[in-house]
Amino acid sequence: MYQERIKRVLDSMEEMGLDQMLVSDPDSIWYLTGYDVFPFERLFAFYLRRDGHHKLFLNRLFPVPEAPYEQVWSSDTDDAVAILASHVDGKSALGIDKEWPARFLLPLMERNPDSRYIVASDCVDHARACKDEAERELMRAASRINDTVMERAAAFLQEGITEREVADYIISQYAAEGCDAVAFQPIVSFGAHAADPHHEADQTRLKAGDCIVIDMGCRKDRYCSDMTRTFFCKTADPKYAAIHDLVRSANEIAEGMIRPGIPLRELDIAAREHIASAGYGEYFSHRLGHFIGQTEHEKGDVSAVTELVAKPGMIFSIEPGVYLPGQFGVRVEDLVLVTEEGCEILNHVDKHWKTVG
Repeated sequence: MYQERIKRVLDSMEEMGLDQMLVSDPDSIWYLTGYDVFPFERLFAFYLRRDGHHKLFLNRLFPVPEAPYEQVWSSDTDDAVAILASHVDGKSALGIDKEWPARFLLPLMERNPDSRYIVASDCVDHARACKDEAERELMRAASRINDTVMERAAAFLQEGITEREVADYIISQYAAEGCDAVAFQPIVSFGAHAADPHHEADQTRLKAGDCIVIDMGCRKDRYCSDMTRTFFCKTADPKYAAIHDLVRSANEIAEGMIRPGIPLRELDIAAREHIASAGYGEYFSHRLGHFIGQTEHEKGDVSAVTELVAKPGMIFSIEPGVYLPGQFGVRVEDLVLVTEEGCEILNHVDKHWKTVG
């Protein structure tokens, strides 16, 4: 598994004309090696070479990995950058990933001034974007938990409850399901707060007639889930219910188009045009979706300007919304997996609006 992942990165390096690259993002190092450590402020890097002479640069405080790569160790009293500089080819271009701090990169550039330094994160990001079967199953499992907890959260809603109480309940239910953590802090928005796509839950109490936007995700076995559903407390204003139907149908239109080879911008354009046709185009204020995996937002998006084309294994969100400032907001979000023939929707909670509380 890891050798296949590394091969995909090496192939991308070849396309970029790179013979060497430093990977420093701990999630990417785990993805390529299975070695899991959080380095805090210490230098931690996986050095990839197209000739296969890969190396792990490690601090002696880290556990000893079982990996078929040369291990280069330093301690807190060593000059870790100097050690690294002596191992890389200082005469040729060196790919750097976007996560590497300037406190390491700048000293390396001073020590090896003859190298060219190129941001080469795409070599890893493109590999991570297409999930293998093991990752797909982990994403399915995280989404199954999200379905379960969303249904519990909907049942928990009642008039008078606060946004914060609902958010805390969601977090407690993730813990009860054995999750590692939340993928992000749950967004729970009542009434006019729902017009802010990233509202932070507070002490606002739920009133009859309010819309309720819940955007939530867990992290289980390193992989994340994400889903949004919108409800109404006791009654639904007909205007707002119609907007919900509009947004849900935009979600379904985009999902129905997904297949290998389709430009992702066409999904965004189709959903956006559907919402605009009803007069709410200016109130759909964000891209249609984002990629997801080990983190809730990975490299890649579903927007009107993306150049990406759907490939099997890609997992991203489809989340159209309409936000009327000071009044109301609605978002309907699923995660979708591009399959060899179409797509698999990873969320199964009913998307139609319903009343709760």
